[in-house]
Amino acid sequence: MPTDGSYFHLHLVSDSTGETLITVSRAVSAQYANVTPVEHVYPLVRSQKQLDRVLAEIEEAPGIVLFTLLEQELVERLEQKCQDINIPSLSIIGPVMQLFQAYLGSSTTGRVGAQHTLNAEYFKRIDALNYSMMHDDGQHVEGLEEADVVLVGVSRTSKTPTSIYLANRGIRTANVPLVPGIPIPHQLETLTKPLVVSLHASPERLIQVRQNRLLSLGAPVGNDDYTDRQSVSDEVSYARRLSAKYGWALLEVTRRSIEETAAAVMKLLADRQRQRPFE
Repeated sequence: MPTDGSYFHLHLVSDSTGETLITVSRAVSAQYANVTPVEHVYPLVRSQKQLDRVLAEIEEAPGIVLFTLLEQELVERLEQKCQDINIPSLSIIGPVMQLFQAYLGSSTTGRVGAQHTLNAEYFKRIDALNYSMMHDDGQHVEGLEEADVVLVGVSRTSKTPTSIYLANRGIRTANVPLVPGIPIPHQLETLTKPLVVSLHASPERLIQVRQNRLLSLGAPVGNDDYTDRQSVSDEVSYARRLSAKYGWALLEVTRRSIEETAAAVMKLLADRQRQRPFE
């Protein structure tokens, strides 16, 4: 049990990057609002010597141990240590691999970090990231037709972080700001290949995010148009009129995280691709 009811130690041991462990553990930890995990992440643990350091730190700060290790000797030693000091441990991928093996009837290759090989999918993600960075915030609009997705929206609707998240999934994403009084790029009016998604948030949410942005920059938070209630409401109305005019997919992001917004965009893209399979 944790020594303090407000936190506990969480040890994440991986022979690869640790991304899988971090994602799974944070998804579960989020369900416990009154207790905070103190994360200890150990990536690239592939030798007994590297494991020595991990075991010493686990013994110094006991807690929950989650791991993704393929080398059986490392697994056995880690599990034995946890048993000796009476703390729980669990292999995150072990049960899944056993299920695959039982169904497929063959053993695994045992390749550490196999999901991170430099294959075609990897280079597709790199290409998408390069494209999205080059076409961020309305830059190089002449290349919008080459995108898979074009995000549009007023300031602070999370266009850039959503673009980067999608690019990391191999989706070429551009984003263009919608600003009242400034005409949209004519290229945006004639797109045929990309899915155009208009991100919308409530005026209250936009004002809150914008005020926090100004405070983080050390700028004064006054009554200028950027945070004025009527001006922001006018921006939102302007963006909605444009969306209706051009038939853009409209996505409400007021209560969505970046991950949830990206997932919704990916669903819209998948639905569109099913409707247009030969394009």
